[in-house]
Amino acid sequence: MLTPAIRNIIIACTCVFFVQTIMKLIFAPEYTALFNHFFGLVPWYVTRRFYIWQLVTYLFLHASIWHLLFNMLFLYFFGMDLERTWGTRRFYEYYFLTGIGAGCINVLVKAILDVHGTGFSFAIPTIGASGAIYGVLIAAGIMFPDRQVWLIPFPISIPMKLLVAGSIIIEFFLSLDVGGDNVSHVTHLGGALVGYLYLRRGLFLYRFRNDYLDWKRKRARRKFEVYMRDHKNEPPHDSDDRWVN
Repeated sequence: MLTPAIRNIIIACTCVFFVQTIMKLIFAPEYTALFNHFFGLVPWYVTRRFYIWQLVTYLFLHASIWHLLFNMLFLYFFGMDLERTWGTRRFYEYYFLTGIGAGCINVLVKAILDVHGTGFSFAIPTIGASGAIYGVLIAAGIMFPDRQVWLIPFPISIPMKLLVAGSIIIEFFLSLDVGGDNVSHVTHLGGALVGYLYLRRGLFLYRFRNDYLDWKRKRARRKFEVYMRDHKNEPPHDSDDRWVN
């Protein structure tokens, strides 16, 4: 059975895609483009008009039935055990953290590459849950690195960590294609990066935290030693000068 968060995300994305499909059938293409520009992730609108909601709403829009199907299948295959392990609330937090983080990286990269905001790509809406899906993918690789995964359609299985590493490497090289393939590889890599940093944040701060705690302990020990040295010849006493056992 579907876990609650996975079920709700699939239902939400499917319902939004149904609305998108109805709009395409009933209204002129201009209305569909307007809808995507208002709810999809458009860097120009985020940076110039402060359409901050786009960092969330773009996750629920999809370009085609296959786009939706593959994203939801990846969410189902790799997200179910994560939600069972973490719980529904933490999975929601992680999913939207990686999705929003991927959107922020998308906007940042395009803003750096096009400082004046006049480029064509700066006004193209990015839609789809792929940024969050790649966050889920890398989390599965970290949480279950040695789990065997069937490499469809080939009749072989490989460890989860190799599948995730291979997917990230492929996305990286695809992102270098100057010709473009209408896929936001930067968003995919951004979701994976945010997920990795979030899950590994303890390791990054481990040495700093331990060094700080060691310093505090040494400082307290020195204070105690100084106190004991200054009072070593003074017996403890109370108001009536009696020893206390």
